Amino acid sequence: MEIVYERCSGLDVHKKKVVVCSSTPDAAGQRLKETRTFRTTTQDLLHLLDWLKDKGCTHIAMESTGVYWKPIYNLLEGHFEVLIVNAQHIKAVPGRKTDVKDAGVNRSA
Repeated sequence: MEIVYERCSGLDVHKKKVVVCSSTPDAAGQRLKETRTFRTTTQDLLHLLDWLKDKGCTHIAMESTGVYWKPIYNLLEGHFEVLIVNAQHIKAVPGRKTDVKDAGVNRSA
C-alpha cells in the first residue's frame, strides 16, 4: 500500500543551502508543486519554517546524508512530522541528478 500525504515537502539539505519542494493541492484539487531554495542561516531557516507552515505542510522528508540535516530537523520537529530517509531507499530519479529533482522526488513511507 502506498501512503500519500496531502500536504508534504521534500528537502535536499546541503552545507550552505536547502532545496525544498512542496506538494499541495490547488483549488481544483490538482497537485501543485513549488520549489524554493533557502540558505542555511538562522534567518533563512526561520523563513523556511514559516513558508512550510503557510503551505499547510504536515509531513517533511529529508535525506540523512551528512550532518547538515540535524539543525534543520531540530527546527522543524515540533511543527511537522519529520521523516529522515535513507538516500538509498528513495526511488532513483532518471536523468541528470539535480538538487531540485532530489527535493521533489515522490517519497512514500
